[in-house]
Amino acid sequence: MIDPTKATELGSKGHRFGRVFPGARGGRPADLALSRSGLWFRKRRFPCTIGRNGVVAEKREGDGGTPAGIHRIVGMLYRSDRMARPAPWARAIRTDDCWCDDTGHPAYNHMVRAPFGASHERLWRSDRLYDLVLLTDWNWPDAMPGAGSAIFAHCWRRAGCPTEGCIALRPDHLTWIARHLPLGARLIVPPQA
Repeated sequence: MIDPTKATELGSKGHRFGRVFPGARGGRPADLALSRSGLWFRKRRFPCTIGRNGVVAEKREGDGGTPAGIHRIVGMLYRSDRMARPAPWARAIRTDDCWCDDTGHPAYNHMVRAPFGASHERLWRSDRLYDLVLLTDWNWPDAMPGAGSAIFAHCWRRAGCPTEGCIALRPDHLTWIARHLPLGARLIVPPQA
């Protein structure tokens, strides 16, 4: 990845990266920015993991890549049985909440409820990966079939363990970010150098 303070390329949604960060790292207080050294937010760096195939310019379903671009945070989900509400705009995950990853289904890359006949991922999990989830607008709300689904920021399995394309952080770090993050904040993922 390149330093976001020097990026001039266009993001995957056509947003210009150039001079996203005037001055100090962290840029505008609401920006989250991925760099080689971690995820920057409010001039703090948080260690994180990304997709097993790194940052990709052309995201495809199941490719293990984290999509380059400037994405908006459009929602926050949390497990109310495991943590307190992290922000006023957060919504508790229900036991039947799922995310459709069936590229041929009209609900592709949208939250759905079980029982659901098409391919999906359960958001209520026995592990702690989705105890807290920041939803991005990657390929949402008007999903293009096959362009990738469920690109979130969520809790990591462990340090250094890659994701399927999401950005994963230590649970306490993600909770701190969530408490300070406004709805609509930008998640900036520069393309690889």
